[in-house]
Amino acid sequence: MNQKTVSKLALLAIGLGLVMMLLPALPAAAQEAEAGAAATAADEPSYFLTTRGAGKLGGAIGAGLAIMGGAAGVGRIGASAVESMARQPEAAGRINTAMIVTAAMVEGAALFAIVVGLLAALVA
Repeated sequence: MNQKTVSKLALLAIGLGLVMMLLPALPAAAQEAEAGAAATAADEPSYFLTTRGAGKLGGAIGAGLAIMGGAAGVGRIGASAVESMARQPEAAGRINTAMIVTAAMVEGAALFAIVVGLLAALVA
């Protein structure tokens, strides 16, 4: 099998797994929507995005951006370190140590941002 065929099969498997993961939730969501529509129609007006929903959405987006930022930072650190080691192989030990320390700092900051984002999403 060539790489293109394997990529297509992997993408198909991911899509199938996603569908299979979400399929059991559809009947429950339909029942909730029917019950919720009857209750909200009588009680209060419906809004597109409430304050609580906006807080959860903001926290989730913030956590996602923190993950992407941390990944991009560590990737850039690694790429620069490998390039530096290729240019100066005799300094590889010092470069590797500096790379690990810097990557740990970036990961620590990203972890704190993720925790804050998830707390905002869960507490809001």
